[in-house]
Formats: sequence, C-alpha cells, structure tokens
Amino acid sequence: MAQGALPGFRDFYPEQFAERAHVMGVWREVARRFAFVEYDGPPLEPLELYTKRSGEEIVGQLYAFMDKGGREVALRPEMTPTLARMAAAKANSLRKPIRWFSMPQLFRYERAQRGRLREHFQLNVDIIAEPDITADAELLAVAIEIMRGCGLGPGDVRARVSDRRLLREILASLGVSDEQTPAVFAVVDKLERQPREVSREKLVAAGMTPVAIERLLSLMGDVTLDEIAAAFPNAPSVAPLVADLRRYFQYLDALSVRDWVTIDLKIVRGLAYYTGIVFELFDAKGELRAICGGGRYDNLLESLGGVDLPALGFGMGDVVLTELLRDRGLLAPVVRGPDVWLASHDRDPAPAKVVREFATTLRRAGLSVEYALKQQSLNSQESTAKKLNAVFVVLPPREPGGASDWKSLNATIRLPDGSPHSRPVSSLVEFLTERVRAESPARMTSAHDSNG
Repeated sequence: MAQGALPGFRDFYPEQFAERAHVMGVWREVARRFAFVEYDGPPLEPLELYTKRSGEEIVGQLYAFMDKGGREVALRPEMTPTLARMAAAKANSLRKPIRWFSMPQLFRYERAQRGRLREHFQLNVDIIAEPDITADAELLAVAIEIMRGCGLGPGDVRARVSDRRLLREILASLGVSDEQTPAVFAVVDKLERQPREVSREKLVAAGMTPVAIERLLSLMGDVTLDEIAAAFPNAPSVAPLVADLRRYFQYLDALSVRDWVTIDLKIVRGLAYYTGIVFELFDAKGELRAICGGGRYDNLLESLGGVDLPALGFGMGDVVLTELLRDRGLLAPVVRGPDVWLASHDRDPAPAKVVREFATTLRRAGLSVEYALKQQSLNSQESTAKKLNAVFVVLPPREPGGASDWKSLNATIRLPDGSPHSRPVSSLVEFLTERVRAESPARMTSAHDSNG
C-alpha cells in the first residue's frame, strides 16, 4: 500500500510547489532589492555545531545520528551556526558590512502542529559587522517589505519591537539582580501564553517584590517611549536606551515602515543570545504563530565561529506565512500553463518537423512551449491547450511537400480572448515574445533570471 510523507513532512505537488515558489520568489526579490546576496551551506553539519551553543539537551530536538565515518552529525535545525562558521572562515577578506541571505530547508524533531512542522523552508537575512541601529532598522524594513510584497498591509501584520538592553536596565531599576534576570526574562517571554496570576507567582519565585512586579506588568501592554522614560526618571541607564529607540523609529519612518511597528516589551525572544533590539511579526488577528522573529546577537559569532563581529538577523518560515496568505486569498495562482501550445495538422506525423522547429525557436526566445508528443486530432489538441490554460495556441502552416519556403507563410494564432489571428511566420517569434511579456511580465523575467 502506498504511504504518504512522514509525519511533519510535506509532499509538494505542482500546485503546492507553485505556492512555495511564489513565497520564495518574494523573499528573493525583496532581499535583492535591499542589496543582500545569497549563500547556502550543507544540510548536514557536525552535531557539535549545535550543542556548542544550546547544550546537549538540544539533541532530542534534532535529526542526529552517527554517519558511516563515525562522525556525530545532524540535519541543520537552523542556519545561524552555519553562517557563523562560514563568516569566521573568511572574516578578514569579506567586505563589511556583510549582507547575506539564505533560504534553506531546516529540520527539527518536534510535535507537528498548525504553523510548525518537522521541516520547513526559512528565509534568513543577516547583517554582520555593523554595530549601529541603522542596521537594525534596515533589517526590520526587509521583513516588512516582504509582507508588502506578498500583498499584506499594516492592518494584516504587526511588527512588535523591544530592546533586551532596555528591559534589563528596567529590571535592574526594579531591584532585579543579574542572576535573577534570566528567570524574569523567561516569565516575560510567556506572559501572553499563561494566566497573569501564574506569571505573578513565577516572578515572586524569581525574587521580585509585589510592588516591582506590578510596575513591570504595567509596562507589558500598550506603552509609549515617553511613558517608559517617565516611569524611570531616576534611572540614568534607561534614558540613553530610550533615545536609541527614538532614533531607531526615526529610521523606520524614513524607510516608510513605521506604521507597521508597535513597541512591546514582552518581546524578548526566548533565545538567550540576543543582545539588543529584537522583533517579531504577527498577523493582526492573532490567529497564527509568529510569522518571523529576529534581532541583534552581537556575541554569537564569537562563541560559535571565533570571530568577534557584531551581527543581527531574522528568520521567516514558509509555513505560517503560507497559511496567512492562504487565509487572506493572496497566494499566487496555481500552476501556470505554457505560454504557447503548438498544434499540428490532423494528418501530419506527430510531432511534425515544423512544430519541432517552432518549439525550439520559441523556447530559445524564453517562452514555455508544449505540443502533442503523439498524433492527435486538431480538436483534441485545442482541448488540451484549453485545459492547460495555454496563453496562445499556434497552428503553423502545413509544410509544403519538398518546399523550403514555409517560413514565408502565415501561422494561425488563437489569442487569449479566443479570437483568431493570422501572422507571418517570419515575425511570429517577435510577436509572441512581446505579447507574452505584456500578458505576464514575470514569465519573461524569470526565463532569463539565473536565480530562478
């Protein structure tokens, strides 16, 4: 009996692949417009690359095994360790700042649920060797422009921004020690996923006083930078961080994405390696998991790759974004038909010599072309072309017996509106190329785009 894909894995039939290609096409195009360049690494890495950062406990979440050479390896669950290794290997020769992106398939052995599978494709966008918050604003603008490129607006998606440095200073002003801070961060990270009373109990267990807890929770909602500054007038370390965020939002405004962004101190990103501004993108209705998340991780490359360079980046998976676009009716049309269906005359051998020559010429001009591989009636061919949603149906002239002047004759074309059109063979390639470009510019662009 035929079996389906493994739990948490997906088959991509042409319709699903077209959806995935649409999402990844937006990813690549926006990254290109922001002058990021694409890289990739191996899907199999030494297990130590992941345990070095996250500890041995992460092994239970990985597809890890011993290879035939006796090496402990794992299918990559994330791209940042690979990025750190690659950047460290050529740190001295790479132009700074490094602006790289990748779209790997990642693997984690965890419970499959809506918005989270055991494999997914993920856009990773990173900037290395730029410490100023201009880079933080640029990074968030990339993520938001991708939302715009998918047809979404600020009413569909919200970017929620915080700064772990600011939250750390706020906690210090509330009497939280450095040793207590990780436990408080863990509670803040889960505030929206557990009852507020449970959070209070955990904050007490972390060593916070009831008064400090209430002051902290008062900042965990809709809050402005002015309100944050006013809440800690006697904390000199808070003011410069608030000023940094003001400058950050000025940059976002200049990048025309400020209206997508909300301050939210609850966003701390559970991973401890984040050091500064962090953000997550959510659907405005709150029905799905985070669409993407990221931030600044200035110390991570040194711990993973041995190179001391500031860095920041985000990851955006295809699963949640695809669900959101499907819910909003914004996915690209399913599988495209050919640009041209070349028909042959009823009694011609199939495929006729003229059809083969036409197909080769049109394909080399960048058009997608299909024809019947075995002899069929003209009615059957036209019916097939209609089912395939071919843009144009072309019936070349019948090849004159023994003559070589058929290229001077006229071909019959069925236009997209169904009307017939007669055109000399000599100008057919130019005519079809221009018309296909007019019907769908992306078809002709992708035909000559080596990046797909």
